[in-house]
Amino acid sequence: MSSSNYQVRTATALDVRAIAAMRLPNEGSGRKLLKLELVSLFEKVPEFLVAVNEQNEVVGAGALHVMWEDLAEVRSLIVHDDVRGQGVGHLIVDALLKRAKSLGISRVFCLTFETSFFAKHGFLEISDVPVNEETFAELVRSNDDGVAEFLDLARVKDNTLGNTRMLALI
Repeated sequence: MSSSNYQVRTATALDVRAIAAMRLPNEGSGRKLLKLELVSLFEKVPEFLVAVNEQNEVVGAGALHVMWEDLAEVRSLIVHDDVRGQGVGHLIVDALLKRAKSLGISRVFCLTFETSFFAKHGFLEISDVPVNEETFAELVRSNDDGVAEFLDLARVKDNTLGNTRMLALI
């Protein structure tokens, strides 16, 4: 199958269990994805897009989390093992970047092990937190672990080990 055999759409609550099943083997400290409880996935469903095959089965997912007026993060990008290498991840990232642009976002962040994949979408490696002090002071108030990872806070260091910080200007 090619990427033309897949469609990307907004996730629904009915997609959450399929997303959770794909995420499970890749969650936790030292893994590719931050561990999320099922209830958290349901709470975050508006952030998710899913890729579906011709039978409308979820074969990939990714989320866009808005962090500030000009900044969002691509999160939780996952593709089912059976369809890896068929362009599904690229379809999802393209759709997430398009969504970010439609929201007025000009910068998109990711924390990843897959640097060459994200580089194909215009992401460049960064070494610091690309916000000013005032924005940092506001973001640090967030209870979201992903925002804490973005800010490189000590309480989430175990989650970020080995990951690369990347940013795309859109």
